Amino acid sequence: MNTRVHMDLAAVVVCNQHNQPHILLDNRAHHPALPTGPLDPEAHKTLERAIREHVFLEHGLELGYVEQLYTFADHGRVLNCPRHSRCVSTAYLALTRMRQSTPKGAEWLPWYQFLPWEDWRHGRPAILSEQLQPALEAWAETEKPDPALQQRLQLAFTAEDSQWDPERVLERYELLYQARLIPEYYLDHRKPVPALPASGRALAHDHRRMLATALGRLRGKLKYRPVVFELLEETFTLLQLQQLVESLAGHPLHKQNFRRLVEQTQLVEGTGRFRSTGRGRPAELFRFRSAVLLERPAPGLRIR
Repeated sequence: MNTRVHMDLAAVVVCNQHNQPHILLDNRAHHPALPTGPLDPEAHKTLERAIREHVFLEHGLELGYVEQLYTFADHGRVLNCPRHSRCVSTAYLALTRMRQSTPKGAEWLPWYQFLPWEDWRHGRPAILSEQLQPALEAWAETEKPDPALQQRLQLAFTAEDSQWDPERVLERYELLYQARLIPEYYLDHRKPVPALPASGRALAHDHRRMLATALGRLRGKLKYRPVVFELLEETFTLLQLQQLVESLAGHPLHKQNFRRLVEQTQLVEGTGRFRSTGRGRPAELFRFRSAVLLERPAPGLRIR
């Protein structure tokens, strides 16, 4: 029996609203979903052009920075995939600025609604300490002795806050899925969803896995690519820059240390203009110094 392959494209589209990362979600289905569209092998010369065209035609948004994330092809990953078929999605990370109107048939939602255990800006998340970690430990005890599993749990969900690795986003999601602590496990296996520990909002198909992949990728790229400026307006204050970096990285930054880091990396330059914040002295406006791209190969913010 021949298996047919159905190919489509998906996009994790990120924007900055009030220095908080939001993702674009199609709200026309039962579960919110990432923007997804078919690939036309004849009409689309490149996959990137295809996803840009789809997001523009479906939701009226023009994408800025775009990069390919991963190809998702697990069996059963799409509930309505035709019988004797394999549904394959190539996912993209896309960044855009909020200069555009409200998207058609979609909405912007904070991405930590879907991955709440990743937000450490105010300390260790309560959802992690009070619900997910105890449930993971209980699950691990029911499994046959497996040193590799114990090591994965230790590395991903370490008890030491100082050792938390913000880039292990996908690994943490995969462990929660494997432990059957998120609704997507039961939806994928066509089973009723039982009462579960709080684990954030579900997305259609494996789109939360795509989101976890995108968050881990974006956090890693902060160190060696100035991608954060793709989400800021042309001019911004250093406080706005710090708050956005904290939101992306998922942890707080010391104000003076951050400003010293920005100064050392020479990623920004002053404009000589100021913006009143309503409190204290007006804040100077800065802009991204694009010449840094020619000066060194990895101009990023090594915040950790």
